Amino acid sequence: MRSEALQFRRRLRATALAAVVLGSLLAAGPTAVASPATAQTSTAVITRVEPITDRQVRVFIDSPAMQGEVQVQVLLPRDATTARPTVYLLDGRSATPGTNNWIEQGEAVEFFEDKPVNAVITTGGRASYYTDWQQTDPVLGHMKWETFLTQELPPLIDARFNGNGAQSLVGLSMGAHSAMMLAFRNPELYSGVAAFSGCYETDNPIGFAQMGLIIDSYDGNIHNMWGPLGDPDWAAHDVFRHAEQLRGMDIYVSTATGLPGYNETLDNPDLLELVAVGGPLEAVSYACTRNLDARLSSLSIPATFVYNDSGVHTWAYWRDELPKSWPTLARSLGI
Repeated sequence: MRSEALQFRRRLRATALAAVVLGSLLAAGPTAVASPATAQTSTAVITRVEPITDRQVRVFIDSPAMQGEVQVQVLLPRDATTARPTVYLLDGRSATPGTNNWIEQGEAVEFFEDKPVNAVITTGGRASYYTDWQQTDPVLGHMKWETFLTQELPPLIDARFNGNGAQSLVGLSMGAHSAMMLAFRNPELYSGVAAFSGCYETDNPIGFAQMGLIIDSYDGNIHNMWGPLGDPDWAAHDVFRHAEQLRGMDIYVSTATGLPGYNETLDNPDLLELVAVGGPLEAVSYACTRNLDARLSSLSIPATFVYNDSGVHTWAYWRDELPKSWPTLARSLGI
């Protein structure tokens, strides 16, 4: 009971921004070339690969950037003899070491069973935004996720699992924000990106507050990430400021209204939490997505935006978004 109460309290803390910033997001419009992750002088190596099934493995990497061992999981295609592209899947704010919600709740294993790709799934990264933090956080730890994901990991995956160099990103919630950031900051790496229920501004008080509440929900300190608001790192990670860097990618972005839908039935024991917590969170995401849609449209950058009439911030909807986004991702990967 105590752990459930703590988890619920953290979710409430993370959604407190809805009442504070939603009006501002709806009223306000959108707001230098980004610096890539700092190159590492040492070389990351795969230390071991452990089978989970004949087509799902744990891969352990000794990462100089992360100053330790990092695990990812890889879903392999039916035909492992030919070179194939890679899809990287990023988790949400509750990302747990050793596993990933795409596997536990997102039905990724079942979805990728017949797809001719390597699906690389992060483990860990709780409240990290999968970015390079300026300082080691006393609670969340040492995090140089962008360097790990963009410089260290891809060549290891391609060499070990017959990758052909093509890669795209998928993320939800916190991971949606992260996927868009990694994509625009490393446009030479990614041909496509799919983002579900995210927010995409950093360089303003609303973005700072929203991200701060996510990080605070797991007792991290936002100033350890990119410093105080006004530090150049905040502008360097702002998707709106650098939306032009997304040109040429295949883009899929989705959200829901935050109104209860077909998964929020009256006999659901989690109905109160789904509505009281997931509803405001998704309403904020809806406003963020509208702003991003307007920004890309103003730049004449093609993208697929999907607005679901109902749905709250929950895996019941993100499971549905993965297959809906697949035509965009497949096109980006040349499938």
